[in-house]
Amino acid sequence: MSVGGSIIEVTIAGRIFAAAADADSNRELGGFKNELQSNGDGSVRIIKTRSPSMLDGLTLTCDNARGDHEFLQEVADGTTLQPCTMTTADGETYGGDMIVTGDNQYSSQNATVAISLHGTTLRRQ
Repeated sequence: MSVGGSIIEVTIAGRIFAAAADADSNRELGGFKNELQSNGDGSVRIIKTRSPSMLDGLTLTCDNARGDHEFLQEVADGTTLQPCTMTTADGETYGGDMIVTGDNQYSSQNATVAISLHGTTLRRQ
């Protein structure tokens, strides 16, 4: 049986973040994206393009006392991928080396930050 629901937690470079319970994120494992192109004789060829992994639509709690927003900006400003994991409602954890991408926007009303992560292939831990 498939189980959906809230993300339990996200770790970025060793720091644990709780996720907003109502956030709906998207996950891409990374690997290849395929495209078919036609040949003149009616046959086709497969064009394989490598694609990074992605965790998109993450809404994480952001504690100003811990410096969470600044920490996430430091990861974004860096030049190396950092170890990241995401634990889903069914208890499964996916991880890989990633970097903060997107706008890194803080919501003062909700004490959350909206980010995306991109990186190497995500694997079930």
